Amino acid sequence: MAGGLALELDRDGYALRRGLLDVVEITELRGECERLQATAGQACVRDLLQRSMTISRLAAKLAAGGTLSPIDGQQPVRGILFDKTPGENWPVAWHQDLSIAVRDRPGGQSAPPPTGYGAPTQKDGVPHLQAPAQLLEQMVTVRLHLDDTPAENGALQLVPGSHHDGRIDHDDIARRIADHRTATCEASPGDALLMKPLIIHASRRARAGSPHQHRRVIHLEFAPGEALHPQLQWHERPC
Repeated sequence: MAGGLALELDRDGYALRRGLLDVVEITELRGECERLQATAGQACVRDLLQRSMTISRLAAKLAAGGTLSPIDGQQPVRGILFDKTPGENWPVAWHQDLSIAVRDRPGGQSAPPPTGYGAPTQKDGVPHLQAPAQLLEQMVTVRLHLDDTPAENGALQLVPGSHHDGRIDHDDIARRIADHRTATCEASPGDALLMKPLIIHASRRARAGSPHQHRRVIHLEFAPGEALHPQLQWHERPC
C-alpha cells in the first residue's frame, strides 16, 4: 500500500488514500472547522497550523511516518481550510500551485527575493513568493476530505502526469488541458488526496440544488526541512 501510494504519486502527480480518517477523527475535525470558521468569520481559513492545535498535531502525526509514505520525515509548512457552501461557492480555474507562504524577509517586501523566487504578493496580509520548480518538486500536498465530494460537489479535477513538465506558462495551460485527458477525484469523508503542487488542477462550483451543504477540505502542505532557501522562513510553524 505505502509503496504503491508513492509510485502512483510520482507517476500521476496525485494518489487517493481511502479511509485515512475514521469517524471519530472526522467528527472532531468538522467541529474544529466550525470553530475556526466562526472565529475567522468566513468559510475559508488560512494559517491552520498556527490557529489549531488539533490540526497542527494531526499534520505532525502524518509527517512522523508510517501513515503516508510520500511525506515521511517532511515538515508541515502550510494549512488552509477550503469550504464550498451555498453562500461561498466559487470555481477555481486550471492552474499549478506555485506560491508559498513565507515570513517577512530581511529588508522587508521591497528587498529582492533570493534567486529563483519571485512574484512577491500578499494574501490576507501574509507574504507569498513563487517558488522555484526544484522546491515545488519536493513538496507534497495532502487534502483531507470531511464531506462527500462527488463531481457535483466541487471535486478536484487534475491533469495526470502534468507535474513532470515543470512550471508551465499560464497561457500554455489551456492548450495542455485540450491535449490531455483530465481526471475527477471524487472522495468520501475521511479520504486523503495526495498531490504534487505542479500538477495542473481546477475545481468547479458545487452544483446548485445539490444536497451537500459543505465541501470541507483541510489542505496541508509538506516540504523537506532543508528545502527552503536559507534566507527564507516558512510563514507557518506548527503549534
